[in-house]
Amino acid sequence: MKYYSISEAAAKFNIPESTLRYYEKKGLLPLIERDKAGRRLFSENQIALLETVICLKCTHMPINGIKQYIDWVVEGDITIELRLEMMKNHKQAVLAEISLMTESLKGIDVKIKRYTKRTQESNKENNGEEEL
Repeated sequence: MKYYSISEAAAKFNIPESTLRYYEKKGLLPLIERDKAGRRLFSENQIALLETVICLKCTHMPINGIKQYIDWVVEGDITIELRLEMMKNHKQAVLAEISLMTESLKGIDVKIKRYTKRTQESNKENNGEEEL
């Protein structure tokens, strides 16, 4: 099995090593192995778990929710229904946030259009151009 150092794991996901240490401290990366010098070793299973943690974090699941999910993963198949329900609920929260962001983006586009028009008008006035 291939193992990754903390720097390799951090580089793989483009995150700081300190984030990985924080995730481990919060219990989001259980069972991290260490080499003889005490350095963290990330197995391919740990990398897959880390990918899930990052996915959930990027979709704004709170740390305590991610921790609960990870705890259920560690418990095994007896928690599959709980994990399924959690993922269904989280998906609905993400879809609601996407919808809100999409609506908010429309407001930003209105502002951009307005300010672009005003900037163009101001530039014409400053350059002595007449509108055609």
